[in-house]
Amino acid sequence: MRKIARVVMEESGASTAEFALVLIPFTGLVFGIIGLCMLLYANQTLQFATQSAARYYSVQCANGSNPTIGQVQGYARSVYTGPAISPTFTPVSGGCVSNNHEITASATFPLNAGIVSKSVQLQAHANFP
Repeated sequence: MRKIARVVMEESGASTAEFALVLIPFTGLVFGIIGLCMLLYANQTLQFATQSAARYYSVQCANGSNPTIGQVQGYARSVYTGPAISPTFTPVSGGCVSNNHEITASATFPLNAGIVSKSVQLQAHANFP
């Protein structure tokens, strides 16, 4: 009986057990924060590439060269520097005839936060006169 009481009262491994209980939620929280930061970075770079492509489209039209949709998409892909999520850039039709040079972009970001995984749809829209 005394041996059982002594084992129950022993506190030498308590900190190890507490650390093991806290480690899993803490790791999930850290990976969740990193995933959220990557999501925000991907969104910001997608917005920047879309705005740059709309500006490129407008400037090329103002200079008299009529850029193709492929050229505008290629430029937008070259400006995008975010994570590898394969964004698609689509110029709104109208070409250089209209004064409205719009670009839309979309991509799917895989948000992995430890044990939870979600796909988040990112979208961007830019209009340059």
